[in-house]
Amino acid sequence: MDYQNKLVLAPMVRVGTLSFRMLAAEYGADITYGEEIIDHKLVKCERRLNVASGTSEFVEKGTDNVVFSTCDEEKSRVVFQMGTSDAVRALKASEIVCNDVATIDINMGCPKAFSIQGGMGAALLSKPELIHDILATLKRNLDVPVTCKIRLLKSPADTVELARRIEKLGVPALAVHGRKIADRPRDPAKWDEIADVVAALSIPVIANGDVLEYDDFSRIKTATGAASVMVARGAMWNASIFSPKGKSHWEDVKKKYLRKSILWNNDVKSTKYTIKEMIAHHSCLELPEGKSINKADTLEDLA
Repeated sequence: MDYQNKLVLAPMVRVGTLSFRMLAAEYGADITYGEEIIDHKLVKCERRLNVASGTSEFVEKGTDNVVFSTCDEEKSRVVFQMGTSDAVRALKASEIVCNDVATIDINMGCPKAFSIQGGMGAALLSKPELIHDILATLKRNLDVPVTCKIRLLKSPADTVELARRIEKLGVPALAVHGRKIADRPRDPAKWDEIADVVAALSIPVIANGDVLEYDDFSRIKTATGAASVMVARGAMWNASIFSPKGKSHWEDVKKKYLRKSILWNNDVKSTKYTIKEMIAHHSCLELPEGKSINKADTLEDLA
């Protein structure tokens, strides 16, 4: 995978399913990360081919619960992001999905309690030996590229030191979210500290944080020197942020997303969550539409 001058859809739990990834790609996203999947969950899955939809589905054994789905059309650009705290389990999970995706990415940035308490996500930032074990094990045993996404550490020097250690493991790129563990989305992303990482590394850095308009792609690239740019909330609220032609009206994007959710048989809860996030940002969930969506039980109800 080429990581130079790419527009990247960030991993977003409950949002980054196949239907949303395909929507983002249609608008211009070059690389699309799936939502984080925990290794514990993936190792309980088996791969099934859904002939009707043309998708490869990873289904929890003994159930109809689809944990992850993808299709041939996105194989060259889809990144499978995994939550893990164990190298052996990470490898076992990766081996199940690696032939259907372009890259395996390890989540080292999630600050949520579930991840931290499980030793995953941002908890890994303080465990460089475990990072080494996980990345080295995957790189040694897999044929697909292995990358990771980190957050800023307490000091710029600490972040740079960790980034250099990760680079030495042979990853082809590193995504950096310009916030620290204690920071929240309302806190400004620290583009200058991403720039410190870019200056210290020779591999491509993917900059993430406060990209809310198309013009922000060039702004953060100029400010940081990053090779590529990743967007999360800006894409969730309006996936047409990736289009150089300018944003489409969010209502049109919402309808197009719902059509893709029906086409790819997206999970109803995921679809509801994503549509509600769009409405909450642009309008109000207390209006009749929002109340109706809360009551919807099926994709047909949502339509």
